[in-house]
Amino acid sequence: MERFYTCNCYFRDNIFLEEYKLHVRFVSESQFRDDYQNILRSLGCVSESQFRDVIGKIHAEIERRQNYKLKSAERAATIKEIYKPLHQHVYHLQESFLAPELLQMVKHCASTDATVEGLMKLIQTEAGELLLYSCSNLNRLTIKSWEINHINNNNNNNNNNKNLFTLYFAAPRVFRFPVFRKEFCNDLIEELEHFEQSDAPKGRPNTMNNYGILLNELGFDESFITPLREVYLRPLTALLYSDCGGSCLDSHKAFVVKYAMREDLELCYHYDNAEVTLNVSLGKDFTEGNLFFGGMRQVPLSETECVEVEHHVTEGLLHRGQHMHGALPISSGTRWNLIIWMRASRERNKLCPMCGKRPTLVESYGFSDGFTMDPDTSRNVSCSLT
Repeated sequence: MERFYTCNCYFRDNIFLEEYKLHVRFVSESQFRDDYQNILRSLGCVSESQFRDVIGKIHAEIERRQNYKLKSAERAATIKEIYKPLHQHVYHLQESFLAPELLQMVKHCASTDATVEGLMKLIQTEAGELLLYSCSNLNRLTIKSWEINHINNNNNNNNNNKNLFTLYFAAPRVFRFPVFRKEFCNDLIEELEHFEQSDAPKGRPNTMNNYGILLNELGFDESFITPLREVYLRPLTALLYSDCGGSCLDSHKAFVVKYAMREDLELCYHYDNAEVTLNVSLGKDFTEGNLFFGGMRQVPLSETECVEVEHHVTEGLLHRGQHMHGALPISSGTRWNLIIWMRASRERNKLCPMCGKRPTLVESYGFSDGFTMDPDTSRNVSCSLT
């Protein structure tokens, strides 16, 4: 396997302060005070002790990131040694797991006369309605300042065409279609819950999700996620996202996240460290918790209008990684989602999607963050900070 790297910005940028729903950059305490103290005061961090608590949490997160390579490898080795799967078959991708609609879409993409228009017809007629036509019960969300305010649209039932028009422009190039069969989703959730209840070590998916599982550590990468990406998803993304690396996706980060009443309920507005993301709703029984999409990362918050999108069990939402989005709170039950951040080294080697600069590469573990060594970038490599 080709060697993959992390950008050095991983150790200082996009640190999420959960209490204040804020992503920050930390280079030094003086820089942090200059950049964020006034913002934090407006969000309720008014005392010096509160500010020191924030600094402590940032240092703990930076230390976690610096040790990630070693700790992740240790967890994976321990899981392989002590964990006994409940459903061994779910670790090996089979076509019988996949929805017929997805297989039909892949078949079209493999044909010699495959076109975006032909794929879009399959998404609309066989893979569930395209988002443009799925807003009979649409709610509108508007982002103001640092918060997201939910505003009901009272004209939904009387003016559906207006809703269709609004959704088309608010969430372009977000596609929804069945990915898995319901039976497989049930088996996968049973396996995930079995692992969750075991004594095996568990790593956090990211700084925003407190509950979930890193699938590479559990052993899903080689025989499940990689063939899913290469054989079934890349043919679709090559047509739908050819302008942002969809035809050359060569690595991924895959994880599941869990939402439950006394755990995480929602996910704040953010963008992904990916060229293309697939988000599949696995189940179980839950109410509300739809996703919402705004503009691309570059669009100012004050100019952004978001649209709520229903996310049904077995269905995936496919979107660009830099498309800002979040998840509304569930109101009951438990929800599991499979997230696959798909990366294209050809794109990100030129510009890191997280810091917006040419990446400074750091040695790391597995697929890491999807950067590869170009012949002219070898001088930009540093040793891992573990």
